[in-house]
Amino acid sequence: MRRADFAESGAALASSLGLEAPDSAPGLKEFAAEAGFASIWARPALGPEDRMIAVLSTLCCLQRLPHFRAHLGPALDLGHEPRAIQEIIVQCGLYGGLPIADSALAVAADVFRERGLDLPRETPDELAAMQATREELLADGQRIMADIHGERREQGYAAPNDPATAGLYDIAIRYGYGVIWARPGLTWRQRMFVAVASFTALRLPATLTKFAQSALGQGVTREEVVEAIMQTAPYGGFPPALTALSQIKPVLFPDD
Repeated sequence: MRRADFAESGAALASSLGLEAPDSAPGLKEFAAEAGFASIWARPALGPEDRMIAVLSTLCCLQRLPHFRAHLGPALDLGHEPRAIQEIIVQCGLYGGLPIADSALAVAADVFRERGLDLPRETPDELAAMQATREELLADGQRIMADIHGERREQGYAAPNDPATAGLYDIAIRYGYGVIWARPGLTWRQRMFVAVASFTALRLPATLTKFAQSALGQGVTREEVVEAIMQTAPYGGFPPALTALSQIKPVLFPDD
């Protein structure tokens, strides 16, 4: 296939998603159409809905807000509800810091209003959860963490008796697992795509490796983990994505 035809197929895919390839320099639009859409978005091993989760997570963590905004309408068109989009952002805030979540949530709220969509409200279960004690919250966090990570839950910085990390990780258990991973709007499988893309974008190899393994327990295949990382490349850079893929290879493909 000629490059011109390949670029045309990529541009058509971008258009079908409601996206536009950047066109601010000669050849950039063609590169984005070929490498980004025809070569990555078009790969069949991961559906566009899950790819969009990886894209939004990458753009949110890196605070590329104009591009983040441009992808929100297409994300809604793919079937992601406003609450799901908020949850992607909130989970990114856990990994990249609350300021990035605050900025991205403001952008999302503007898009929701433009589309005539109501801003999500807390559910009755969420309101009731505020009556739990901190001890109950810790127990919930430990249970969720065990369900997600199994025997890896106490390895590395998660070691319970580590004099340096134990204090902060106790908070992470309560509020990262006990609150964030318990929130409605996303399945655990979808949250794994948020985690994998975020840790790739933020260049956190140890955490990425841990969650890449745990993703398998939530119905994500090894190939889908690879695809989610690949999907970050046009938005967060090809070298970080390639480095991330090399880091997860020993645990996902130990016999290769």
